[in-house]
Formats: sequence, C-alpha cells, structure tokens
Amino acid sequence: MQIRHQTIETNGIRMHVAEAGEGPAVLLCHGFPEAWHSWRHQMVALAAAGYHAIAPDMRGYGETEAPASVADYTILHLVGDMVGLLDALRIDQAVIAGHDWGAPVAWNAALLRPDRFRAVAGLSVPYAPRGPTSAFEMLRRAGRHRFYQIYFQAPGVADNELRRDPLVTLRRTFFTLSGDVPEAQRWNPDLPEGGFLASLAEPAALPAWLPEAELALYAETYRRTGFRGGLNWYRNIARNWELMAPFAGARVRVPGCFIAGRRDPVLGWAGRAVEALPQTVPDLRGTTLIETAGHWVQQEAPAEVNAALLGFLKGL
Repeated sequence: MQIRHQTIETNGIRMHVAEAGEGPAVLLCHGFPEAWHSWRHQMVALAAAGYHAIAPDMRGYGETEAPASVADYTILHLVGDMVGLLDALRIDQAVIAGHDWGAPVAWNAALLRPDRFRAVAGLSVPYAPRGPTSAFEMLRRAGRHRFYQIYFQAPGVADNELRRDPLVTLRRTFFTLSGDVPEAQRWNPDLPEGGFLASLAEPAALPAWLPEAELALYAETYRRTGFRGGLNWYRNIARNWELMAPFAGARVRVPGCFIAGRRDPVLGWAGRAVEALPQTVPDLRGTTLIETAGHWVQQEAPAEVNAALLGFLKGL
C-alpha cells in the first residue's frame, strides 16, 4: 500500500503528513518518543479496508515545525493543529485516534470539537476529565518528586540526557515499556537519581516487533530533531490544567473506544480512569486489553489493534 507524503500549513506551523487510502478519514496522533510511522501497520490496514488514513508528525516532532516557545505546545495548540489539518485537507469530519500523548489530543479534540471529530479511539492513555487538583499538585502531596513527568519539566535537563545517544535512549525506552520486558525489569516511573535512562533496562536483543531498521529510522529522526519538541508537551501539563478549567468534569459525548496492552505501565496509575470510562465517555463502544502487549500497543500487537479499530469503525 503506497504511503503519500506532503507538508501542509496548519495553525501557524508547517506539518508533515503521511496518508494512505481513500474514503472516510481516520486521523492518527502519535505520542512520545515516536513519529508518524508508529502507525505504519494501522495505515496499511485502514487503507485496505476503504478508509483514508492520515498520520502527521505531531507538533515538535519529525519533519513538522517545532516552535521555540514552551508555551506553544498546550493542549489547545495541539487540538488546533488537528482541526487545521482537516481544514488544509478539505475534510469536514474524521474519526480521531491517539496513542500515548496523542491520546489526550484525540480525547480533547472529540470533547472540544465533536462537529469535526465524529468518534475517538484512545490507545494506552484513557480519557480523564479535568479534576479539581492538578496532576503535579497531587504528585507533590504524595511525595513523588522523582516522577518522570516532573523530571521532564526543567528545559535542557532531559533534553540533553536523551539526545546524548538517541539510539540508546530509544532502544531502552521501547524495550522497558513494552510487554517483552521481564517482570524484574519493569519500568518504575519514579526515577532514580541517575535520571531517566537509569530507570530503563538494556535489552539483550530487540523485541520481534521492533526490527533494527525501524529503530534506526527512529534514531535518525531524533539525531536530527532532538527531544525538545516532545518534552515541551510535558512542560504544559500544569498550564493545560489551568486552560481546561471551563471543561472541568466534561464528558466525551461522541462514540469512543479504548485499546491498551495489559502489560502497559501506564495502567498502573491510570486504572481508575479506565474503570470510569463508561461514565466519562457515555457512548463507549468497548475496551480492548491485549494480554501480551505493553505501552507500544499498536506496534507490539498490530493485528489485534487493527481488528479492534476496524470493528469500532464499522460499528459507527
């Protein structure tokens, strides 16, 4: 299946977009530290099933522009990028799917613009309405001052650590958060004093789902771009909580589904949000937990994810 590439103008930035197939639009939002090609298996399957698969390099990633200001990476910027992408492609409506950080973009796009995003699929990260206390405040009250998202806040610190050797950073990150990591090496998000890389295991061999060529492609991308763009998403977590005050407790009203690997460490702190999805997403059409997969679910278990996504789409 041929994948087409173009650069569009959206929301004040230039964005690289990969596309495959023709038909109803399905917009795929990647997370950290990934790129559009984390959706390569889904793009082929969606195109073959008669859909128009659209996978951008998100703001700050890959061949898409990375604004200098941290304040240019709020959830409103990220949702605005997706609305502008539809405008640039002259598409009235799309189903939106997101993985990792792309999942909050997808959930909030469906929340804020249900006229443009007619359904939503969240992978790995469930929808969680804005609560009365910010996530960082709750972490600090719990004494979790080494939680990785807090470590990512200071500009330049994690940026320099992760960029020192992108191949090592990505190899360890993909392995340690996957379903392939041994139980004794499972990731702890409360980091040791050594930093982020010190929390990650070095694999004896790459998992079968991550070929050398694919890892090399990721590493080549991050050698060129660094990790600053993606880290700036984390640096807006507190700002996002403030900006979303008008939507405190709001529910996602369009049809939704949730897909995750049962060995995903995110489920360790997001389990309550998963259990609450029938209330927070009243038209939830299903939750799929894949037994052997970890955090990189659409790459680790593409057949299972494709089946869940296509089943969801056909039911709309």
